[in-house]
Amino acid sequence: MHDRTAPETRLDAPEASARPRPARALARRVLRRLAGDRGAATAEYAVATMAAVGFAGLLVVILRGDEVRQILTDLVRNALTVG
Repeated sequence: MHDRTAPETRLDAPEASARPRPARALARRVLRRLAGDRGAATAEYAVATMAAVGFAGLLVVILRGDEVRQILTDLVRNALTVG
């Protein structure tokens, strides 16, 4: 039986283990670049959470107004009225 695998790509070739594998080298480069960004995702979540809390607070202030409460009450009454 003929081995179609070239000797330089075979896993049991002695020089195959000495060469750096491209996937490992790429992974190392990516990890080095990302190492400086540790905690960035957490900071982004914190900013988004604070924006959501601010928006919720603004909605509470708006919805506590008498005019808005009357509009919402009328809307619900009209929706529940059959006819």
